Amino acid sequence: MWQSLSHPSVSVLELVIRAVVVYGFILFLIRISGKRQLGQLSAIEFVTILLISNAVQNAMNAGDNSLFGGMVLAVVLVIISMGVAILSYRYKKFRHLVEGTPTILVRRGELIHSHLEKERLTREELMTLLRRQGFHKIHDIDLAILESDGTLTVTASSSH
Repeated sequence: MWQSLSHPSVSVLELVIRAVVVYGFILFLIRISGKRQLGQLSAIEFVTILLISNAVQNAMNAGDNSLFGGMVLAVVLVIISMGVAILSYRYKKFRHLVEGTPTILVRRGELIHSHLEKERLTREELMTLLRRQGFHKIHDIDLAILESDGTLTVTASSSH
C-alpha cells in the first residue's frame, strides 16, 4: 500500500510538465476572460485554487467515482467546515490559527515595509487598494489594516 502511495504511476518530469502546461493554459484563459470575473482573487490565486482542487480529488476519493462516494465526501466536507466555524467562534487561539490576524500596513502616514513583505503585497498593489477607497496619498492615512479575510480597512488622518 505505501509503495503505491509514494510512487506516482507516471514520471515526475511528466507531472511537472503537465502541471506547467495546465497552469499556463488556465491562467491564459482567465486572463482573456477579464478581471471582473475574478472577484477578490488574483489570476494566480484563482488558478492555484482550481488546480489544487483537481489535484487532490483522486487523493481524497481514492478512485471511487460513485455517486454515493461523492455525496459522502460532500457531507464530510460540510461537517468539517461547520466544525471549524464552531471552534473558531468558541476559541480565539483556534480562530487566529485558521483565519490569521489583521496586519497593520500603514500607521500615521508611514508604510510598514516589513508588514508589506510579510503579506507579499507590493506598494503598487497597496496603492491600488487605497485608491479604491478614495485615498491617493499615504500621508492622508492614519491607519490601514489588512484584515484576516483579505479586506483593507482604512482610517483617514485628522488632516484628510
